Amino acid sequence: MLTMRRICVYCGSNTGARSDYAEAAADLADVLVRHDLELVYGGAAKGIMGILADKVLALDGKVHGVIPRMLLEKEIAHEGLTKQHVVGSMHERKSMMAALSDGFIAMPGGFGTLEELIEIVTWAQLRFHDKPCGVLNVANYFWHLLRYLDHAEQEGFLRAENRSMLLADADAASLVRQFERYTAPHVDKWIDN
Repeated sequence: MLTMRRICVYCGSNTGARSDYAEAAADLADVLVRHDLELVYGGAAKGIMGILADKVLALDGKVHGVIPRMLLEKEIAHEGLTKQHVVGSMHERKSMMAALSDGFIAMPGGFGTLEELIEIVTWAQLRFHDKPCGVLNVANYFWHLLRYLDHAEQEGFLRAENRSMLLADADAASLVRQFERYTAPHVDKWIDN
């Protein structure tokens, strides 16, 4: 059984078009605090990011933000966090978030969220880490991404074991339980043709 202290959550700096996204962020915050898991996230005070951080803090949980200096004003850095790390670049942000975290969850978001998720799963595939990665599939938001990955497996670009590295669930508590049981596959990413 995996021991986890902190979960990194990738999510939007906007709230999105559905109230489901904000509700899911508040629910995830509750699950994290109930499981005694600290939050690591992008450090912003707005959008889904802000809702998630505010709720964890309101429940007396701990929140670690990581924000690049150039985004302090644009993303409106959260000033009430347990710890706000200000870094020099997006690369430093992602590296620090990965180093601070024992698992990674993506919630609905845009390009940045998708890029962070794909990079961290790729690092798992290359065995740079053995930490669980998953998507909180709120309102079936990640349906197309999950079908794309299934297609990549069918077409011979992903091994089944590597495809299984990205967990998915619509329920935050269920996704965290999957994380607790997760064991990383130890196979090469390469497929022999």
